[in-house]
Amino acid sequence: MQRPISPAAPAIPAARPGRLDGAVQSVLRLLAGPAAGLAVLVLVWQTVSLLAPAIPTPGRTWEAAVALFAHPFYDNGPNDQGIGWNVLASLARVASGFGLAALAGIPLGFAIGRSRGLNAMLSPLISLLRPVSPLAWLPLGLLLFKAANPAAVWTIFICSIWPMILNTAAGVARVPQDYLNVARVLDLSGWKVLTKVLLPAALPHVLTGVRLSIGTAWLVIVAAEMLTGGTGIGFWLWDEWNNLKVEHIVIAIFVIGVVGLLLDVLLMQLARRFAYEE
Repeated sequence: MQRPISPAAPAIPAARPGRLDGAVQSVLRLLAGPAAGLAVLVLVWQTVSLLAPAIPTPGRTWEAAVALFAHPFYDNGPNDQGIGWNVLASLARVASGFGLAALAGIPLGFAIGRSRGLNAMLSPLISLLRPVSPLAWLPLGLLLFKAANPAAVWTIFICSIWPMILNTAAGVARVPQDYLNVARVLDLSGWKVLTKVLLPAALPHVLTGVRLSIGTAWLVIVAAEMLTGGTGIGFWLWDEWNNLKVEHIVIAIFVIGVVGLLLDVLLMQLARRFAYEE
């Protein structure tokens, strides 16, 4: 009796050299632009440091950064903490002020977008207050709260709320009327209209406002901490200036930029996640 012939296992296709080479070339092209930009920055930086000896060279700054980030979380008291603790303190203030702004600004934006009367009443006030410099609000915060930390949180709140209000209101106002007509035909409740129609349609605009607000909040906290003192990357930068450690000032500038870039990229990916084609 002959044994049944088992079907041959499918052969695993070998990786095509052309496809692999194409992937490598794509990665190289992706990295070529940033690498070239970084090289130009270092070259200009080196040239400026030669013309102005007070500016540290890239080499000196790198050595200082290696020593600084070897112990980023040391704690020798309230006014002598590692750069890691200072960045975390700034992020905590940003999270508090930004979170309060989102809790107040997004619902207010929905209300303005849905009500013409409310829009007519509040739009002039928003147009009046939005251009005010963020640091102009700081003395009022110090007067109200009698402490530096809540005053900084207040400053972040008041300057980051406007983009969320305006973008949310614009997104709600641009919801197609056909969507609302269908909801009316289906006799949906106000809550379902909000959660099933308005929120999904306006969400990309809401996230755009959130992205703009977090950038503003991170920008403001550095300036506010320079004035209020305590802990935070802004205070740390100003303290290093008082100690004439210019290398640390340059490092702080790069740290502020990197953290801001990461926050922006995170929210950009979140916005793309909820984007949709109309």
